Amino acid sequence: MAPPPPASMPLGQRLIHLAQTLQFGWFVGHLTLLFCSLRYGLSYITFNYYSRWARFSYRTAFVAAAATYGIVVYKAFRARSRSGNRQQPGALSLLADENVQYLLMALVWLFGRQIPLALLPFTVYSVFHVATYTRANLIPTIQPPQQAPGAGASPGARPATKPNALADTIGRFVKEYYDASMTLVASLEIFLWFRVLFSAIVFTKGSWILLAIYTVFVRARYSQSSFVQGAVGQGVARVDALVANQSTPPAARQAWESVKRVGRQATDSTDLNKYAGAQRPGTKKAQ
Repeated sequence: MAPPPPASMPLGQRLIHLAQTLQFGWFVGHLTLLFCSLRYGLSYITFNYYSRWARFSYRTAFVAAAATYGIVVYKAFRARSRSGNRQQPGALSLLADENVQYLLMALVWLFGRQIPLALLPFTVYSVFHVATYTRANLIPTIQPPQQAPGAGASPGARPATKPNALADTIGRFVKEYYDASMTLVASLEIFLWFRVLFSAIVFTKGSWILLAIYTVFVRARYSQSSFVQGAVGQGVARVDALVANQSTPPAARQAWESVKRVGRQATDSTDLNKYAGAQRPGTKKAQ
């Protein structure tokens, strides 16, 4: 993330300088997504989720999501080009990028039918992205750090600055709730898969194609995200505990064991790292 403008510039120039960066467009996209999600949420809880404003808010939220992830993908492409690496990644490497995955899913939800649950993972991500950008860029631009009085810094050392109460509060919020929120996102994405599966079972138009696309997405998230792996593990453990109850019919236990066996086989057979010999990507936050 680019640093804020120099404190020596006037406030107006600092704001103009900040607004001219791609990162600011990324921030505006996430902020727009948040506002549209809140607006759509109001329509949803009042049972007006197919009203004109609800449809506009839903579609605009995913336009903003596609724009934000598109900016990140473009910046990564530009960084590789500037580094002198003319060899761009192949299709599989590109699709393995989390930001590309979320960009494609934002486009799928944008042009598909409305599924309110699909907005929630993007909304949670946007909360933290807006908070992080506000703390690291917006606050220092509006109120540059001031040197603490009586701070006798040694020559060559960075002078001590006064802490900003709002920035510190945002920092504590992000640090305290990040892991829990990423676990929530993982659970929402898994629950959304069952929501799409239900639509396919009742033969909603286009649901089987959507199920295939979203299954590939969830499989990719499982291979890349420790939070998704943890959410799946917790869900399996809970069902195991329920099935282990003596009142559970043997047929239900056998069915559950069959489901787990098929799930393990499907996971092993779709592990692209096994075929490509590539290392498993580390867990990182989607931008």
